[in-house]
Amino acid sequence: MVAWMDREAWERTLADGYATFFSRSRGRLWRKGETSGNVMRVREVRLDCDRDTVLLTVDPAGPACHTGAPTCFFEEVSLGPPPAGPQR
Repeated sequence: MVAWMDREAWERTLADGYATFFSRSRGRLWRKGETSGNVMRVREVRLDCDRDTVLLTVDPAGPACHTGAPTCFFEEVSLGPPPAGPQR
């Protein structure tokens, strides 16, 4: 899944070991699974080279997606034929 983290969510995640995000739709901090019980216990935290993206490796207590799917990335998109080359 992809989620937004502000500084407070980042600090809470590091402090208690559970994935916490800032929900822009709710306008507040949101611990993943607070209503569903599908919490994510953090095993590892990595930063990208620019330090503006966080990758959490987690042990999930259930599906990540609100649809009940294990991941939010289940919709496959077929690639079409490559675009035609430049016309001469």
